[in-house]
Amino acid sequence: MSMKTANNTYQNVINGSWLDAGSGDVEASLNPADKREVVGYVPLSTKEDVDQAVAAAKAAAEGWRKLAGPTRGEYLRKTADILEQRLDQIAETMTREMGKTLVEAKGETARAVAILRYYASEGLRAVGEVIPSSDEGALLFTSRVPLGVVGLITPWNFPVAIPVWKMAPALVYGNTVVIKPALETTVTAIQVIKCFIDAGFPPGVVNLVSGSGSVIGNVLSEHPDVKAVSFTGSNAVGSIIAAKVLARGGKYQLEMGGKNPVIVTESADLELAAELTVSGSMKSSGQKCTATSRAIVVKEVYAAFREKVIEKIRSIRVANGLEADSYMGPVASKNQFHSVLAAIERGKAEGATLVLGGEALTEGALAEGYYIAPTLFEDVEPGMSIAQDEIFGPVLALLKVDNLQQALEVANDVRYGLSASIFTNRLDEMMNYIQEMDAGMIRVNGESSGVELQAPFGGMKESSSHSREQGRAAMEFFTSVKTITIKA
Repeated sequence: MSMKTANNTYQNVINGSWLDAGSGDVEASLNPADKREVVGYVPLSTKEDVDQAVAAAKAAAEGWRKLAGPTRGEYLRKTADILEQRLDQIAETMTREMGKTLVEAKGETARAVAILRYYASEGLRAVGEVIPSSDEGALLFTSRVPLGVVGLITPWNFPVAIPVWKMAPALVYGNTVVIKPALETTVTAIQVIKCFIDAGFPPGVVNLVSGSGSVIGNVLSEHPDVKAVSFTGSNAVGSIIAAKVLARGGKYQLEMGGKNPVIVTESADLELAAELTVSGSMKSSGQKCTATSRAIVVKEVYAAFREKVIEKIRSIRVANGLEADSYMGPVASKNQFHSVLAAIERGKAEGATLVLGGEALTEGALAEGYYIAPTLFEDVEPGMSIAQDEIFGPVLALLKVDNLQQALEVANDVRYGLSASIFTNRLDEMMNYIQEMDAGMIRVNGESSGVELQAPFGGMKESSSHSREQGRAAMEFFTSVKTITIKA
């Protein structure tokens, strides 16, 4: 059965087959650059659809677990090759469905290819260790075993990379998966899943169910056959998922919000600091969990840094992400559009000074899209909502401080702790920041956003559930440890 029908309607994949939702209902996925364009119609699945997908994954679990690690890895390698062949097509779909620039979409898809190849090699690596036994006649060692069926709930801001960085380790370590992509970017996710299916994964090993999070997320969280749930999204939803999975003794992993600071000290290269602060806050329209949201600047260089930031923001070209010179596209959806504009209004009402932007862009070619001007606030106090709450839009707040110690106190005085960066050329300042900054991702003289695929990813405080994704750290979540003693 083909992936989509002639009328641009997409389907779930369950047990190796492309199927309509049991409800027969679909929802239009719209292009946020031009909401008159329907990218595709995606299924609105029911509880019964999810139950069917979980049953298929459970039935396939034993056969998949028994395959040798290198064999499972080879499936991922084939998937990587197919995804690479379709890179341009999938990246263009991502831009049309989510809004980020084509350059960023191609980079994200290429990263997913690299993630698949990395985890393909994981099938060849050690998954246990030999431990000295106090019994001289015994062999004591550990092994890691898959959990079984895992549910993956992924967001709209990275509709290729995040599904892949969850699926690839889950699969190579021997689990079967049911993935629920964000409704706003389901067409993109389905095109990625088709790469897995076309690589020959056995029926039931990879399943996708599209639809409402309140339906599918609840079923995955409460289903006794789903041994673990990995979720990336909002704190409000994450806390609900955690409670439901924990209540039945399952395993959960949450990656959630951030309010990521950049600290700029007297010794900083201000040109570099301004360039990477603007890039970190404005690319992808600020819709990254690691995006720069606050620039905390010591008073001696505040004025000079401010002028450089203003100059760079003013040079940003906001346009449809398919245009070659677009630096920033629209925000991803109507809901996001109104949410970001409301946050801007709260900042103004609290007394922060609006320096640039702050409004919807509605002229000419932008009239039919969800475009928001790159926005800069100053005179921001640490307790203001604009300095405390995740906005997930192209909004940067400037905060002036007396010294590095005060900067660190302000930087840490939020409920999140995902990513942070400092710009300094003094070793003592670097070391103080590294030790004192309460965040999972620490950058020195670099952009706050992004992470290398072979390194652990995750945050402190309310940003994560204390587990880590990517790199070898992913094995900790997607497997359980067996301790084995053999006595001759």
